[in-house]
Amino acid sequence: MAKNVICLWYDGTAEEAAKFYARTFPDSTVTAVHRAPGNFPDGKEGQVLMVEFTVVGVPCVGLNGGPAFKHSEAFSFQILTEDQAETDRYWDAIVGNGGAESACGWCKDKWGLSWQITPRALMEATTDPDRAAAKRAFDAMMTMRKIDIATIEAARRG
Repeated sequence: MAKNVICLWYDGTAEEAAKFYARTFPDSTVTAVHRAPGNFPDGKEGQVLMVEFTVVGVPCVGLNGGPAFKHSEAFSFQILTEDQAETDRYWDAIVGNGGAESACGWCKDKWGLSWQITPRALMEATTDPDRAAAKRAFDAMMTMRKIDIATIEAARRG
């Protein structure tokens, strides 16, 4: 296991979530499933307690800690995409698997974890040294759920 690992809390669904991420994103895999050696506050001996996995190369541990804590927008994975097809593929995978759309390229998976599906073109547009172009792109983004690259680029051009 890596020295610094993101620990994500789940209510008994860490393995299901990790397998979904591994199927959905490149450089993602489930590396280990650990079963509880004894009973724990929200489970029994032999149930899945922790799952080691990577999401786009980022090492994570899913902990089946029970219902006490929920995911929030205070933590999200930001996935940079290269084109509209990649943006659509990840967005549709998350939202279409029981997730929910949010604003400005954000969505939540069915386990409540937030994702930013962010086209590189959006990052370039909103950080354009031409501040008027950046503002036009930013204002366009503020009206969107899933990011539409053509609309962002048109707004950037004015």
